[in-house]
Amino acid sequence: MSATPDQIAALAAELTELLGPRGVTTELRGREKASVDGAKMSPILAEQLPLGLADLVAFPASAEQIAQTVAAAVRHGVSVTPRGKGTGNYGQAIPLEGGLVLDMSKARAVVEVGDGWLTAEAGTPMVTIEQAAREAGQQILMYPSTAQSSLGGFLSGGSGGTGSIKHGSTMSGDYVKALDVVHASPTAELVHVEGADAQSYVHTYGTAGIIARATIALEPMQDWVGFYASFPAFEDATGVIRQIGWLEPTPRLVSADLPEISDALPDDPAIPKGRASLRAILDRESVAAAAALVEGAGGRVEEVREGPQATVKISMLSYNHPIEWLQKSSDEPYFHVEVSGAALVERLDEVHQVYPGAMLHIEAQRDHPIGMLAAPYVSPEAVYLGYERLTAIGVGFHSPHQWFVDHEVERTRSLAAETDPEGLLNPGKLPARETVSAVPTGVKPV
Repeated sequence: MSATPDQIAALAAELTELLGPRGVTTELRGREKASVDGAKMSPILAEQLPLGLADLVAFPASAEQIAQTVAAAVRHGVSVTPRGKGTGNYGQAIPLEGGLVLDMSKARAVVEVGDGWLTAEAGTPMVTIEQAAREAGQQILMYPSTAQSSLGGFLSGGSGGTGSIKHGSTMSGDYVKALDVVHASPTAELVHVEGADAQSYVHTYGTAGIIARATIALEPMQDWVGFYASFPAFEDATGVIRQIGWLEPTPRLVSADLPEISDALPDDPAIPKGRASLRAILDRESVAAAAALVEGAGGRVEEVREGPQATVKISMLSYNHPIEWLQKSSDEPYFHVEVSGAALVERLDEVHQVYPGAMLHIEAQRDHPIGMLAAPYVSPEAVYLGYERLTAIGVGFHSPHQWFVDHEVERTRSLAAETDPEGLLNPGKLPARETVSAVPTGVKPV
């Protein structure tokens, strides 16, 4: 239920007292800016925009202020939608029912770095965290392809990224050591949780508790380099990508694209036009082995680049990003589906036949490759019918065209019943029953 104008006005007055005049806004421009994310990447969601508009936006500058802001909203009966950098692509940070958008981008302190761990506030950019870890001779296990994403946003909505070949996803239990979370309580309390209790708040979009501060695992720093290769045909690249992914020391990232997608990427002499591109972040010790694999498969090494900036650039050309560049380069809309399984390599021709004009972006993983299957957009129905075809050829998939929590839904619902009894935390994102938005009955991701 939307808050009344009187409730919004009273909350705005209290937050102005708490955060100062620049710590809260009710101006339309600021509310509009805080009410969008990257949902336009999905043409299915884009057809439904705008999904919601904040009534006010708050900018707490610390974990403690995050707790105080949420407590004030609860006392006034105003819903709270948490927001990091707003880099998510599927509407999870859009305030579906208005209310308060809790912009945590100013709570960006790296609190402490220890041996094997780092504590930072929710709004801290992942690239800042990686730099702090490197200064201590360590590295984070994994960071998202959008390196400027915030820690809280990554833990609340992300799942994998650069480093996931070795470490899996944020849901694996190895990444998060502890969290300080905020429940929908009228008292400004930071609830400290560790281990399995902390894991219950990961990838829940803040529906059961808002992450205000997190302690994540670190490991010893490695000497990473950016590795670029190309092939005459995409099949040559897909044939070698799993082999490179199994090298030791484990690569941090390996991804590859068709020439049509590679040509849409930013101009770079290491990504030659008209050729399939393979890009990897490799430990220096494995470069020679990777080069031998590339050349043995008929490809050529284009360049090996040094330094953190070189590896971050490769991260920014992985996962969703090549599809975004494809969308920017075309006059027609493209959609994408997250896909996985050995069939991406072993039955590539059939994968490309699922949708007219389909093109696969592929990423190496240890258990099976994953990727993004993009194609010109026709209608939601055409997208959904393709899900059945993917299943028939042994491809696992996940629909990105929805904003509902779809991980451990029952567990999250049970937790939220205790931590958010009035349903004020990111309302509309936790389904009343386990389902997936925008996917018709009987068609469900595997």
